[in-house]
Amino acid sequence: MDEILAGPCGIFCGDCEYLGDSCAGCGHVGGKPFWTSEVDMAICPLFDCSVNVKRLEHCGLCDDLPCELFRSFSDPSLTPQEAERSMLERVDELKKRREMGTGAWLERKGS
Repeated sequence: MDEILAGPCGIFCGDCEYLGDSCAGCGHVGGKPFWTSEVDMAICPLFDCSVNVKRLEHCGLCDDLPCELFRSFSDPSLTPQEAERSMLERVDELKKRREMGTGAWLERKGS
């Protein structure tokens, strides 16, 4: 499976409804998915922090997970409760990914 579909934020791009038509996946577009231009951002701040600044494969390898940026950055279409649930799910996925490795994590996602 394409490791670039494993977003540094804990999202599996292969599950995204926009993959293909509007986006090639976070890794393929260097952290600049379609929505960044819609919210007037040059790059996803989570991708930028993890990959560009800290030089980590994903946020799960950061000692500060979940940091304030990770906790506060969410899809604006979500309610506060949905955003909190999404954040906790992504933290859980990132911990699993850290433990099993990205390859095994992706295999589990693809099955």
